[in-house]
Amino acid sequence: MAKRSKERWAREPAADDYPAAGNFLRLLLAPEAVTAAVDELRRGFMLHGRANDLLRAANLPLLPVDDAEVAKDLKKVKRGELLSPVLLVRGALATGRALTVADGYHRICASYHLDEDADIPYLIADLRAHSAPAEEPNMTRTRVPLA
Repeated sequence: MAKRSKERWAREPAADDYPAAGNFLRLLLAPEAVTAAVDELRRGFMLHGRANDLLRAANLPLLPVDDAEVAKDLKKVKRGELLSPVLLVRGALATGRALTVADGYHRICASYHLDEDADIPYLIADLRAHSAPAEEPNMTRTRVPLA
């Protein structure tokens, strides 16, 4: 029988996780898409997945236990503090876009080091039509007529 892992996760993301996710997503997406993603994360319901699956889908390496932020999260767990669920934006295989960890990469890695089989709670946004990349503020758009 598999061992039952100790509860390590809070029921809801911390209030500052959503703005942190938005700040990160602003580097990747247009402002409207960022707003849509954060709104969808706030309205979402909790899902669970294994750390190795989340890391593979995001094309991210496992950070070592001596990474400063991973070590900080490991210490939180040791003190009995609960980790905040992670916030994700779904990738698209057809476009080659990987899953994006908008907030919680270090928590995923810390969880893996504690128990690689443990489920990690996450909220996920699926941007669909709102996933246009961010434009530089000084870029101008020119419409080219179709022949």
